[in-house]
Amino acid sequence: MEQKEYLDSYESALMQHMLKMLTSMQLLDGKLLESADITDKWDEVAPAYVADSVKEIADYPSVALGWAMYLGMAVARYWDEEWSTYGCVPNLYEYLRDKRGYDYMDEVVRGEVLLLKGEEYDRMETVVQGCAQQVLAKIRHEQIEPQSPLAFHVYARSIRVLYLIGASVELKALGYKWEEVRS
Repeated sequence: MEQKEYLDSYESALMQHMLKMLTSMQLLDGKLLESADITDKWDEVAPAYVADSVKEIADYPSVALGWAMYLGMAVARYWDEEWSTYGCVPNLYEYLRDKRGYDYMDEVVRGEVLLLKGEEYDRMETVVQGCAQQVLAKIRHEQIEPQSPLAFHVYARSIRVLYLIGASVELKALGYKWEEVRS
C-alpha cells in the first residue's frame, strides 16, 4: 500500500509540474483537457508501447518518454477527426509505429497526423523534448534503484502522464477548452 501511495503522489506531482510548464508556454490553460475515450485508450496501447520503449531507456531515455507524449497527441487528433474509425483500431500505438517504425514515430505524428510544417513542426519537437527532459530529471531526482520494480512503475506512471499531457496539448490546439459542468 505504501508503494501505491508513493506512486500516486509522484504521478500527481508530475502532472501538476507538467501542467504548469505547458501553461507557461501557453500550450495549456492550467488544467488537463481530457476525454474518457482518450484516457481509456491508454490501457489498450500501453503494453505494446512499454514493450518497445523500455528497450530505449538506457540509450535514448528522452525518446522512451517523449514518444508517449506524441502518442497522446495522435490519439487526441484521431478522437477529434474520426473516432468511429480510429477508436476501433486494435492498437493505435502499433498503427502509428508501423507506418515507419518506432524510431520515426515522432515524425509520423508531427507530419502525417498533426500535419505540422516548418516552424510549428520544429517547435513541437522542441516542446516534446523539453517535456521529456523535465520528466527524466524528475525521475532521476527520485533516486530510485535502476531496473528495480519501483523504477519500472515510476517509468510507467511517467509515460502515462506524458500521454495525457500530449492529448491535452492537442485538444487545446484543436480549440477545446475546460469548462466546469454543474447540474
